Amino acid sequence: MLDIAFLQDKRILVLGAGLSGLSCARFLTKQQLAFDLNDSRANAIDPNQFSQDFPTAGLSLGRWDSELIANADIILVSPGIDTSIAEIQTHLSPTCQMYGDVELYCRLKQTPIIAITGSNGKSTVVSLVAHLGKCLGYNTQLAGNIGVPPLDVIDADIDFLALELSSFQLETLSSMQAVSATLLNLCDDHLDRHKTLANYRAIKQRIYQQTDCVVVNRDDQASAYQGDKRQISFGLSAPTSGNFGLATVDDKLQLMFGETPLIAVETLPLTGIHNAINCLAALALGYGANWPIDKMVAALGSFEGLAHRCQRVETTDQKIWINDSKATNVGATIAAIEGLTSPDKQLVLIAGGQGKGADFSPLTKVLAKHVNKLIVFGQDKALLASIAPTNVAVEQVGSLNDAVCIANQSTERGDTILFSPACASLDMFTNYIARGNAFARLAQEVSSCTA
Repeated sequence: MLDIAFLQDKRILVLGAGLSGLSCARFLTKQQLAFDLNDSRANAIDPNQFSQDFPTAGLSLGRWDSELIANADIILVSPGIDTSIAEIQTHLSPTCQMYGDVELYCRLKQTPIIAITGSNGKSTVVSLVAHLGKCLGYNTQLAGNIGVPPLDVIDADIDFLALELSSFQLETLSSMQAVSATLLNLCDDHLDRHKTLANYRAIKQRIYQQTDCVVVNRDDQASAYQGDKRQISFGLSAPTSGNFGLATVDDKLQLMFGETPLIAVETLPLTGIHNAINCLAALALGYGANWPIDKMVAALGSFEGLAHRCQRVETTDQKIWINDSKATNVGATIAAIEGLTSPDKQLVLIAGGQGKGADFSPLTKVLAKHVNKLIVFGQDKALLASIAPTNVAVEQVGSLNDAVCIANQSTERGDTILFSPACASLDMFTNYIARGNAFARLAQEVSSCTA
C-alpha cells in the first residue's frame, strides 16, 4: 500500500501533457486524487479524449494558466518544462511543492534503483544494465528518460529499476537512494536552458548525492566525484583492484576487472571503443549492486544495442552507412567518429540541426584527424561549417536528402558515411527517431540506385 497522505486534500496541478504528465494523470486518477492539467500548447492533447480518460480532472490548454499555478499546493512538472520562465515562476506560491514524476515515485516506493545520467551513452548503458539484470534472472524494469514512466509501474513487483535520468529530471529529484549510480561524462548540452556548463554540471552531479555507490568515469574530469562514498571506476586505462578498464592480454584488447581479463573487445556485439567503455560502465554499475561479474560478462554477447545509435543501415552498395541520429550533442558525435574510424577508408560525416547553444569547436580537432568530408544541413549548418579544419572538404546543403545524395557521390565501396548530427532534430523533424528513420530510408534508396 502506497502512503499518499502528503498528496491528499491538496490542490494538485500537472504541468505538461507529454508522456510523464499523462503518466502522473493516470497515477492520480488511480489513487482517486483530484487534479488539474495545464499545457501551454493549444493542441497538446485531444480534450475530448482527456475528458473520457480523466472525467474528474480539469484541463487548461494554450497558455500557462496563472490562476491554476498560483493556487496549486503541489505541482507535478514534466521534465521538458522550464519552470524558471516568468509565466510560471512569478505565479508560484511560496509554499508550493514541486516534484517530477521520478521524485514522486521515489517518495512513494523503495525499489532498488540503478541510475544513469550523462551527456552521452546513457541510453545505451541503462539499456545494457536492464538487459544484464534480466539475464541474471532479476525482474528489471527500464524507466525514466527511456522505457516507461516510473509511475506506470509503481504497482509492479520489480527487483531493480534501471533508471535513465536527464538533467531536467535531476532538477526535481532529491529523494532517490540508488544502490549504484553514475554520471558517465559531461559536455556542453542543453545550455539553452541551463545557461552555463557549471550549472549543468552541478545539476548532473546531484545524482551522486542520491546513491550508496558512486560509479565514476576516471577519464572524464568534469564528472569526477569528491566525497567519501563507496566508489568504483571505469575507463580506458588498465584498472586498479576493484575497478574496471581496458588492457591488452595475449595480444587482444580486453575488458578488465583489476588484473582479471573478462572478455575480448573484438567479441562484443557493439562496435567501437566508446561502446567498450559503455560495457565497462554497465558492469561497474551491476557490480555496485552486487551482481556477479561472471554472469554479467556472459550476458554481454546477447545485447543487440539501440536503434539510431551507431546502427548500421542494411544497404546493397558495400558502403558502410551508420545511423547515429540519437547523437544530439557534440560529445556524442565525437565518440561516434573516434569509434568508427578506419585508416585506409574514407569517413564522411553528415551533421546539423538545432545546436541548442552548444560550442561546436571541440569537433575541429577530431574532424581534422579522422574525417574526409563534412556535409551539413539544418538550422545551424553555417556554425558547423565554420569550425571545420582546412583539410576537410565542407558542403552546406538544404536538406537531409541532399546530404545523403552528396555523401553517396563522394564515397566508394568500403567507405563509411556517418550520420551523427551533433544537434537536436526539431528544426526539421518531430524527433531524433523520425530523423534517423528518414536517413535510413534515404540511404537505402540511394544505395539501391548505385549498387
